[in-house]
Formats: sequence, C-alpha cells, structure tokens
Amino acid sequence: MTTYRVAEAADLLGVSDDTLRRWVEAGRLSTTTEGGRTVVAGDQLAALAESLAEHPDREQTRASSVSARNRLAGIVTRVVRDRVMAQVEMVCGPYRVVSLMSAEAADELGLEPGARAIASVKSTNVVVERP
Repeated sequence: MTTYRVAEAADLLGVSDDTLRRWVEAGRLSTTTEGGRTVVAGDQLAALAESLAEHPDREQTRASSVSARNRLAGIVTRVVRDRVMAQVEMVCGPYRVVSLMSAEAADELGLEPGARAIASVKSTNVVVERP
C-alpha cells in the first residue's frame, strides 16, 4: 500500500502541514506510524482529495458566488504599468501567473510587489483580487 508522510500529503492536497494535522485530529483523516514517521494511506488520501474536489470548503471565500473555481493564492512579485494597462506577475505556490489588466484596476486593488492576492483562472482569463 502506498503511504505519504504528512508533508507530502499536505502538498498533494494543496494545504499546509498544520491544516492536515488539524484534519487528522478532527477525525477527517487517519494516520499510522511507519518507521517512526506518521503516514497517511494513499487510498484514504485519495478519498479525501475526491471529497475536497466535490465539496470544497468555500464558505469563507467569495468563490461560492463566482464561476471561476481555479483560485490560486499567492504574492505579487512584479507590476509593470503604462498609462492604460498593467502586467501583474504573481507566484502562487510553485506556479508563476501573469495577468494583464487595466492600470486603473491594478491601482484600485493596490497591486504592488509583496501584496497578497488571489488569481482566479477561468479559461484563458486570469482575474486577480485581493483577499
């Protein structure tokens, strides 16, 4: 049977180690010990991943009222503006995301290097918002 260390399991689900540990404490996921390390069985992790995809925790976000479901939290690394347009670059986990928007929108959102933001990806459009 395939098993994953807590950090690996968290990475696969796109959550922090602490979140995964809280889920274990809450009984949402069970673990065993293998070679002195806490591990999660692959089949249980797959079941949880499927559950999260079918019933994501969206109560705390505006995602329940937005059609875009691919939301990537990240940090703005670069903003290039001219009079009309802005190119906003972000790093969202292992991904680099670039969005083109009006300079006015970038200014209203306060987008600058170091700002937290969420990239909502729908088809070929990337929508950037501040949490």
